[in-house]
Amino acid sequence: MIQLQHDRTLIAFSEDQVRCAQEHFKTYAYLKLPSFIEPSLLARLLDVLDVTAFHERVHPGIGTELCAAPGPATGALELMMNDSTLQAFVSKLTGCGPIGCYEGRIYRLDPADGHYDSWHSDVGQDRMLAVSVNLCRMPFEGGRLQIRRADSEEVLAEVDNPTPGDAVMFLVDPSMRHRVASVTGTYPRTAWAGWFRSAPQFADLLRERLAG
Repeated sequence: MIQLQHDRTLIAFSEDQVRCAQEHFKTYAYLKLPSFIEPSLLARLLDVLDVTAFHERVHPGIGTELCAAPGPATGALELMMNDSTLQAFVSKLTGCGPIGCYEGRIYRLDPADGHYDSWHSDVGQDRMLAVSVNLCRMPFEGGRLQIRRADSEEVLAEVDNPTPGDAVMFLVDPSMRHRVASVTGTYPRTAWAGWFRSAPQFADLLRERLAG
């Protein structure tokens, strides 16, 4: 288990579990992380999201979504994802090398608004790994993460993530592509999503933002 808690990152893996996770990531380019956000912390985050403003966002050539305005939920998650203990263990599991920072956003795909995602790579800005965390209060339909190699139309992995607080971590590489399949039904799919980057260091990222 890797779990973000109010005051620390909990890591509880045996050596056998580490080896199994490393082999799974090497073969399928992703890992599922159950209970990634501790339940009481998740409840607080969902309460904040209930009063957070979202705005329409277009990713040219890729898709459309609603994006949460920066605030307490995004700030808290970014700080927790930049914990050095978490990043060192993620590097060990995936073999991605040293991690400089994590940067992400909270977004929503609402079937009522026709939001969609298409095949893309996320390559750029020193991104190495992507992480998506379920932040839904109500169950959504569809919205599976699909992963394939760039030189093949065959889907390598199709990952359901229906449980709030669970996460999926996957490889960002020019040889890989991914997308979120169409969300159907009544309720939207809300997630905290972003990237572990090799650079800059988190402190430098914050300084860049302040200077900008």
